[in-house]
Amino acid sequence: MSDERPEKPLPELRASDADRDRVVERLRDAVAEGRLDMEEFEERLEAAYKSRTYAELEPLTRDLPAVGAASPAVPVGAPAGGSSWPARIGGAGTSTTAVAVMSGFQRKGAWTVPARFDAVAFWGGGELDLREANFAQPEVVINCVAIMGGIEITVPPGVAVDVRGIGVMGAFDQRVGSGPTEPGAPRVVVTGFAFWGGVDIKVKPPKRPKSGPSLDKGL
Repeated sequence: MSDERPEKPLPELRASDADRDRVVERLRDAVAEGRLDMEEFEERLEAAYKSRTYAELEPLTRDLPAVGAASPAVPVGAPAGGSSWPARIGGAGTSTTAVAVMSGFQRKGAWTVPARFDAVAFWGGGELDLREANFAQPEVVINCVAIMGGIEITVPPGVAVDVRGIGVMGAFDQRVGSGPTEPGAPRVVVTGFAFWGGVDIKVKPPKRPKSGPSLDKGL
């Protein structure tokens, strides 16, 4: 008669601190890989530390592949992640400037980021979402001036991000590392100046395509 425990722990068994730490580490890796955004990560992180049994821990990583596991195969000719970087680079920029003075601006959806884009927020705010955008060149520069205002830039995983802005009683904050870059992906250089304001760079996976015209608001 053997007293060996099953290879997979029984759901009702109590989880240890080490078990919870392993789940938390996997969640952190998933953020870096672009599989989870910060909101999802924070929710699962809180649940992990509150979990008492394996049954409560297991769902938190059920939809995440094991570290180092190969990604699902993509048919030949089909773009990984729903897009092909070479096909998304080239062409003329949709617009080159966005200004918010005691107001706001927004660029999102299917638009083309020019070689240089100037964004200004003075007592206002702006949003630049690049997840579904095309890029005029392999390297684009987004120059931000935030004075008592804020600018948020969202890029998809795989894009190289180089933050060079200067903050004076303000900040250029890249909350989540861009992670490994993908072959052929563009490079986004963020420069500029923040005074009593901030420029926030986030990395999030693309949203599902929506029908209808894209939004392109602002001055």
